[in-house]
Amino acid sequence: MSEFEVPVLVTGSQGRRRRIGIMGGTFDPIHHGHLVAASEVLSVFNLDEVIFVPTGNQPYKQDRDVTLAEHRYLMAVATASNPRFSVSRVDIEREGTTYTIDTLRDLRRVYPDADFFFITGADVLPQILGWKNSDALWSMAHFVGVTRPGHQLDTAGLPPEGITLMEIPAMAISSTDCRNRVRSGIQPWYLVPDGVVQYIAKYRLYRADGNVGSDRMVVSDDVSARAVGSSGHGRDSHADLTGQRKG
Repeated sequence: MSEFEVPVLVTGSQGRRRRIGIMGGTFDPIHHGHLVAASEVLSVFNLDEVIFVPTGNQPYKQDRDVTLAEHRYLMAVATASNPRFSVSRVDIEREGTTYTIDTLRDLRRVYPDADFFFITGADVLPQILGWKNSDALWSMAHFVGVTRPGHQLDTAGLPPEGITLMEIPAMAISSTDCRNRVRSGIQPWYLVPDGVVQYIAKYRLYRADGNVGSDRMVVSDDVSARAVGSSGHGRDSHADLTGQRKG
């Protein structure tokens, strides 16, 4: 970690507030870099849980096609193999553009007594000052910027007490590279969870013919996975198997 570090490690779970990581992103597709980063942050900050939150309509990704939110959500459900990971539909079920301030407010209603740790790519951190209601964000969550080793980041203007930077070797994996591999006819084995590879193949996502997951979906109950809905209550979600974050 960098000089943007705070003493947050806590031992034991009795008599303390819940500590919840929130990993927002397009997850188009989710890959092992996301999962390793979430696992590392969970360990270092002694979190009780990490919630992956696939975005709905992002204001900063209008220059490319983004796979249907339902596809991205169901791929993220592959994280359910870790009992301390869950997936929320809060952003994809909210109408309109997805903003981080709205994500945090909605989850705060579900977890009123928890401390939030918002996990995002470190290269996104300098953009926060331009996000919607950015001044309010620092009081709502501690921001953890994950980055590949050796990446240099300009943190000018960001509050040191509100940010921690962590180097994660697996962050060298990118969703863009995964999509490009599929488009070139190469399956992204070992870059994404096996269930995601199978899901991409079944729904013919990211293919060179221009299919970006806009076809009608038929969802079966081949696999049962834990998810968190917009109500925030855990439930069983059945599916046939949470980039950069938004402002």
